[in-house]
Amino acid sequence: MSVFPEYVDCDATRLAELVRAREVSAEEVLEAAIERLERRNPAVNAVIRTTLEESHTAAAGPGGQAFSGVPFLFKDILQAFAGVPMTFGSAAVRGYVPPVHSEYVRRALGAGVLPLGVSNIPELGLMATTEPEAFGATRNPWDLTRTAGGSSGGAAAAVAAGIVPMAGANDGGGSIRIPAGWCGLVGLKPSRGRVPMGPYHSEVWHGAVCEHVVSRSVRDCAGMLDVLSGPCRGAPYTAPRPERPYREAIAADPPALRVGFTTRSPVDMPVEPSCVEAVEKCARHLQNLGHHVEEAEPAVDGMAIARAFLTLYYGQAGAQLQRLSELLGDGFRPSALEVTTRALARLGQALSAAEYCHAHDHWSTAARAMTEYHACYHLYLTPTAASAAPRLGELLPRGWEYLQRRLLSLPGVANAALRLRIPERLAAETFAATPFTQLANLTGQPAISLPLHWTDAGLPIGVQLIAPTGGEARLLQVAAQLERACPWFRRCPPAAA
Repeated sequence: MSVFPEYVDCDATRLAELVRAREVSAEEVLEAAIERLERRNPAVNAVIRTTLEESHTAAAGPGGQAFSGVPFLFKDILQAFAGVPMTFGSAAVRGYVPPVHSEYVRRALGAGVLPLGVSNIPELGLMATTEPEAFGATRNPWDLTRTAGGSSGGAAAAVAAGIVPMAGANDGGGSIRIPAGWCGLVGLKPSRGRVPMGPYHSEVWHGAVCEHVVSRSVRDCAGMLDVLSGPCRGAPYTAPRPERPYREAIAADPPALRVGFTTRSPVDMPVEPSCVEAVEKCARHLQNLGHHVEEAEPAVDGMAIARAFLTLYYGQAGAQLQRLSELLGDGFRPSALEVTTRALARLGQALSAAEYCHAHDHWSTAARAMTEYHACYHLYLTPTAASAAPRLGELLPRGWEYLQRRLLSLPGVANAALRLRIPERLAAETFAATPFTQLANLTGQPAISLPLHWTDAGLPIGVQLIAPTGGEARLLQVAAQLERACPWFRRCPPAAA
């Protein structure tokens, strides 16, 4: 029997309170987490590497920090833990051990978390589903035949399965929000520059990538943002400082706000009725809470955003392979990369600098359009994704699509494909299931996914709220208000029961 059976009923904030009050020890909490890991991880495959020696050492520490005694997972990309291998989700990477902590890890450990291990990701974090060949598929705790999303799929599955109450995540095109939406969690992508990326990076994907957590409660999301945010030496961006800690801000309801919403896919692809229903349900809740809600879209060209994001995606995939080669030397084996990764890299290497810069211009165009939109509406409400979590394998290339990517991975083919504008024509299909999240990455705005709806089959459906840059406090206030109005914390998937 567990030494601490109440473990799964507590969020991270509550666990830390119990440890501070000495109602339970950090070691007892850790043992409960290890027990959950041993029982639940074989089914979901969320954790690929454990750091139990480090977690026991942390549990024996003095305590007293914001999240002392809280088991936590770091992600197998960007969140470098000194002395622990980082594989970037790839069989092509071997033997890489970061020499120092990333700033993210340093701040999280400084807040007292217990580093339980490392979560699974798609290869190089490039997919919206976590099914890497190197470590196997991560399964969604709500339905083990479905994906947990990506690229923070391992983190989201571990939290949803009750292994840890929150876990490290990062987001370059929806990689926090998509898994949060499909796993019934809270997932905030902060404003550009809010959480620093040092010392290994000054920025990632030209500022499109941000780091934070996935969690079960809004207060954990807010409290961890207090821990992780703030300027760092060498950072090219600094987000506006909040007026007060986020954990304090969420105690108060926001003023009456104007909220615009849409359920239409920006790439004109179908949106499942359950996702439409989730947004309409959220709109009614907001209306009942005193906000003015109406259907209204920003003047943003969705297809232009999709094409701009794909150019970034291809270019950064190509550059990432070069960076890994320089970093790892003989420890990097490009021949072991997955077909999709090689195809994306070939497309990126075939792009011209002029094409990349031209696509980057759309970031500013979209940011200006969103500034105009927020002059009328405080928040923008959309589905997080256009469907419930797809079945495993659905988001991977199959048949002709797989053959196409094999061809693109060959020398010279990518150049011809770009001249024929084939990747551009695939933009709508690429984002069919996940068309709503890339906008905030390119504009630098904060965006949050909340679990406000479930399908008749019991699958969670997320809704996304986007705020102006620097608007995390208002976003979190509204999230906390919705959490109080329609609590979701007690809803647990079968794999966590």
